[in-house]
Amino acid sequence: MRMLRLSKIAGLAVGALLLAACSGYNGTSSVASDSYADPSGPVAGSQEDLEANVGDRIYFAFDRYDLNDAAQATLRRQGAWMKMHPSVTVLVAGNCDERGTREYNLALGARRANSAKDFLTSLGVDPARVSTISYGKERPTCMGSNEECWALNRNDITSVTGGPAS
Repeated sequence: MRMLRLSKIAGLAVGALLLAACSGYNGTSSVASDSYADPSGPVAGSQEDLEANVGDRIYFAFDRYDLNDAAQATLRRQGAWMKMHPSVTVLVAGNCDERGTREYNLALGARRANSAKDFLTSLGVDPARVSTISYGKERPTCMGSNEECWALNRNDITSVTGGPAS
């Protein structure tokens, strides 16, 4: 008798689990489509995709706007990513550290942003898909007044401005 009661309880438990599992079904197919977004990763062609899979910023030496090897590698990845997402447009923002005058840093930031744009277009990216702006020293990413922060603030940041995911 006791064995029969345990088997009924086990049967009820299994039935309850099956019912609970079925109650979450919403009638949609689990087959992926173009509009399917994987909840565990960023949407293809989005800012989050750029940041996570390619890199959205490059860094410069003090008072320089030439591209070092690391910057060129990041820009090559950005160029390939842009070719994979042909409707995406980006903005390259040139930034500087706090040293120097406002006017000087705006001009230096513009040269930095244009260096990145020129490199991207040399890779075959349509120049109309890349716009530039200089923020000079007005938008620091690090707020300290030391070499570590200055190095972080001497950058270009690429932002997605248009495309399927924006």
